[in-house]
Amino acid sequence: MVKNYPHIFFLVLLALPTTSFTQEIRIFTVSDFDLKDSVKTCLVSTKYGKEEYDFNQRGLLTKSVTRYNESDYDVVYYKYQDSLLVEKRSETYRDNKFDPGTSIAHFFKLDTIGQTKITENIISYDKEFLDQYIYTYDDKGDLTKIVRTNDEGTDETQVEYKKYKGEYTITYLLNDVPLKSIRTSFQTKNGEKQKIVLTKEFLKGEATKAYEEVFGPNGKLLAQQEFEYDLETKKFVPTVRTTFEYDTNGMLVQEIKRGETILDKKEYIYQYDREGEGNWVKQIVTPENTYTTRKITYYE
Repeated sequence: MVKNYPHIFFLVLLALPTTSFTQEIRIFTVSDFDLKDSVKTCLVSTKYGKEEYDFNQRGLLTKSVTRYNESDYDVVYYKYQDSLLVEKRSETYRDNKFDPGTSIAHFFKLDTIGQTKITENIISYDKEFLDQYIYTYDDKGDLTKIVRTNDEGTDETQVEYKKYKGEYTITYLLNDVPLKSIRTSFQTKNGEKQKIVLTKEFLKGEATKAYEEVFGPNGKLLAQQEFEYDLETKKFVPTVRTTFEYDTNGMLVQEIKRGETILDKKEYIYQYDREGEGNWVKQIVTPENTYTTRKITYYE
């Protein structure tokens, strides 16, 4: 019997789940894993399992391993040509045996003749064609269209961009039906410029939920407000608000979730590999007193 495990922590996927939203190509670097400087490898350990990350000297992620126990693990390999992702392989191992039935490969090809396009072909290790995605970009490098083809047919996602009174909105439409909209605006508070990002999600064209994020001038997330859509009033109703505080190193030290009352409060304590500088090697979360450790190696 094949055992299936979710990605239980830290591991970041290349694409958004296609069951809820169309995917986009994304390349991950050391900064996406809360790392800096010339990191070569990072081994993350918690009570849930282990994650391993390898990076090249440009800081690009080349390999990730999710270990659930000694015999069950998933491995993802990333291959680049210069800084362009050309191949991604996701391999599954259960009872220390490679499982070709649940392992897949992604191949990317760039075409710059006319409109810039990237074609992604997804194939199983059993040589079965699964999906093809064609990503089309405009002269500014913005994604404008995604065409997905498989044995069930073809779907087209249009990406529209609008600017109005200082607000910038990106809307994703699957076969002309709204999937998601992302509106970005700015405000000045206490003399600092903040970015506000409002994301709305739709199901079969009907609004379902939303969340608003506020970012500080250094790009750190300061607050997130969640909304649920009320079908009777046809309005978004605020539910949970989460605020974040950081120390002078830009590290998250406090996270508070509030509804009608305080729902949850967490504080984070760090130990670093260079006496208060560099990368953290131990993170303690209170009041649960859970902790995460990291073993980091660097390029010389």
